[in-house]
Amino acid sequence: MYVAVKGGEQAIAAAHALLHEERRGPGDIPDLSLDQIGHQLKFAVDRVMAEASLYNPRLAALAIKQAAGDLQEAVFLLRAYRTTLPRFVPSLPVNTDRMRISRRISATWKDLPGGQILGSTFDYTHRLLDRTLVAGTETDTAAAGRTQAGADRTQAQAGHEDAASPAASAVAPDWQADGHLAPIPPVMPRAALALEQDGLLERSWSVAGPDAQAASEASDPCSLQKACQDIPDITRDPLELPCNRPEDRPLRLQMLARSDEGFLLAMAYSTQRGFGAVHPFTSELRRGFVEVSLIPEELDFPVVLGELELTECITISRYTGTACEPCFTQGYGLAFGNNERKAISMSIVDRALRAHEMEEEETGPGQNPEFVLLHGDSVDASGFVQHIKLPHYVDFQAELSLIRELRGRKTHKETDPDETNAETGNGTGTVPGNGTGSVEDAR
Repeated sequence: MYVAVKGGEQAIAAAHALLHEERRGPGDIPDLSLDQIGHQLKFAVDRVMAEASLYNPRLAALAIKQAAGDLQEAVFLLRAYRTTLPRFVPSLPVNTDRMRISRRISATWKDLPGGQILGSTFDYTHRLLDRTLVAGTETDTAAAGRTQAGADRTQAQAGHEDAASPAASAVAPDWQADGHLAPIPPVMPRAALALEQDGLLERSWSVAGPDAQAASEASDPCSLQKACQDIPDITRDPLELPCNRPEDRPLRLQMLARSDEGFLLAMAYSTQRGFGAVHPFTSELRRGFVEVSLIPEELDFPVVLGELELTECITISRYTGTACEPCFTQGYGLAFGNNERKAISMSIVDRALRAHEMEEEETGPGQNPEFVLLHGDSVDASGFVQHIKLPHYVDFQAELSLIRELRGRKTHKETDPDETNAETGNGTGTVPGNGTGSVEDAR
């Protein structure tokens, strides 16, 4: 129970002024620009966009600056702004098969159709502090390396249109004779295609349902948009539990996509350690840019609006249960920007939450939809935890009065045992009657 608090306006205004001073820092230090945050703190920007479920790198950078680097506060700011935006028309589902690849790897196949594209990653760094990053001391070698890498990436991506033939799509990217990267194919085959062709992968699925699957395979955008209109939107419709049916998977994926990265990481880690039945392989992890398009009401064909950066992960896990034949089952993760850790964690948790569908015993919290879906939202969690620092005077006074009363009763019983015995009867614990007789006497 909250209570109205009078006064304190000047103190609150002073607190805001102090917060502004702490955010800005000393005046002789140059102020951070949004371009600096957006380009040099890209991972922070991408995380804020993912958890706020709003793709706008510049606004995410502004939120980070305003929050003085507190990413959860930045998520809160950006999500609050999101609620003010109008909804014009739903876009078509993005086609990640035609992603403009900047990174694409598989942990299950060495000779991956289309080739492994390492891209930028922390995976093979030594985790040693690089003192050349101290302001003004970066080496010319590092700068030259970045310039060459950027030129190679631009040259490779520019080769999309030149490699549109099926033959070119089957050729792995390689180094050309001049030492530059060969063009990256515009369409990369899925790493799990071989398993699917051999019947070792679970039946082809679409989170949007069979109608959307058929429309997607038929390349019919109008039918695809119509099939996806019935998918619930968690930002407009309340989540209904237990949310463990196969048709609830779109809802679960929406919740996971905007869940806190640290929470998802912990849930995925718990399932891998034994609190669950998921021991996955990364079938494919890809990162790049996809086109966003929609079909205006006055037209019957899609119009491309632009593109956004996504990270997609598909994991596969061995399944030997009774819901289907022994096979590999799939988990799916998708996140804005360069967000590999979240995409991988999301795919693991997605598979874990299919325990009811796959007739598996729930042995860990990561398999419980109620536990995962209701505790992963950083805005809800942060608000509920931090609200206890707001005035709770009435609640506390009630608790204080109760504790004092209980302590008083206990002290009174210890100092006056006769009254205590009187309250319990004759003090001997016998059956009421004559105080000393047997059960028969009492009757």
